[in-house]
Amino acid sequence: MDCVNQKKNSARCNCSYPGCSRHGICCECISYHRNHSELPACYFSAAEERTYNRSISYFVGSRRS
Repeated sequence: MDCVNQKKNSARCNCSYPGCSRHGICCECISYHRNHSELPACYFSAAEERTYNRSISYFVGSRRS
């Protein structure tokens, strides 16, 4: 995904965190969440994303159901 095309990426970004400075800047988002042992919002369903729990354990646990 093109990191510099923020407008195009924003149209597909499902992050609902208000004021996210990385919205649509995928390479920065991935780097940020990776450094926090998390996954970005695009890995989660809409309902899961709204919990703001980006942990890898939450992601894995939600796939076991």
